[in-house]
Amino acid sequence: MNSHTHEMKAYGDIALFPGTASPELAGKIAKYLNKRLCDRDVILFPNDNLFIKLHESVRGKDVYVIQTTSRPVQQNLMELLISLQTLRLDSAARITAVVPYLCYSRSDKKDQPRVPITSRLVTDMIEVAGADRYMTLDPHAGQVQGFFSIPGDVLTAYHTIVEYIKENLLDNLTDPVVMAVDLGFAKKARNYAEALNTPIAFVEKRRVGNDSKAEALTVIGDIKGRDVIIVDDEVDTGGSISQAIKLAREEGARNVYLAFIHPVFSSNAATRLASLDLTEIITTDTVPIPEASLALFGDRIHICSVAPLLSEVIIRAHEGRSVGELFDE
Repeated sequence: MNSHTHEMKAYGDIALFPGTASPELAGKIAKYLNKRLCDRDVILFPNDNLFIKLHESVRGKDVYVIQTTSRPVQQNLMELLISLQTLRLDSAARITAVVPYLCYSRSDKKDQPRVPITSRLVTDMIEVAGADRYMTLDPHAGQVQGFFSIPGDVLTAYHTIVEYIKENLLDNLTDPVVMAVDLGFAKKARNYAEALNTPIAFVEKRRVGNDSKAEALTVIGDIKGRDVIIVDDEVDTGGSISQAIKLAREEGARNVYLAFIHPVFSSNAATRLASLDLTEIITTDTVPIPEASLALFGDRIHICSVAPLLSEVIIRAHEGRSVGELFDE
């Protein structure tokens, strides 16, 4: 055959493979890309072993597995790993693990003797299971990128949240100020402040012991009589956030808004947040929020979808185009 008449594609068509942890997000991505989701059986046996069977062949295809690794963490992580291996054994041409929220990303260094670096273990397992590439959003620590040997896209939903605030809130705010929940988030909070053209404040807190409880102390910066937008990367137990909100109130903040990427919401975090004096919560769908938790917030919560962002990156990865261009980088 004449090589000029037949252009050989590096990979076959896009195949979207949904995990059970984020079905709605997978559905939105499929809709955006105008593709259907591949059918498969995911069976949890009585002995807690997982079994996966594809309904169709993915041989030669460019496959994207969409699975977040929030609670139940061990089950969702194992499902991701088994899915990757199933696709590898079915001769997929290329497999990308799309993990909106990556578990264990806080365990990223040995910050005390005799502890693991679980984040590194998780990235190794994803590679060994069969991923050729990965995509994730806003990992707790940037160095997670260095734990992967495979190429990937570490994305941020920051632009999505900033856009929503600019379009829907900013004009109605009184002397707005962005406030970081702690000094560790100061750099990222500065990006929010710069994008929204506001000053910045910080909560200075000291963490005590190994548990997730922390002790908030003082606010650095002027927030009195101003509308405060508290920013963070994730809300887990809601402890730090609760302290920051109470502190903002004590310091004379006018209205308090809360913006964060991952609604992890462990234990009673949703109940705790819903009881606080908050005007609005802005988050994303990297982790699905249970209906019961959503009901607690009523119309005070807005969920920005990361589906358009992930879909655009999937298109660019498939076509071999720059992802940086999406963000003018």
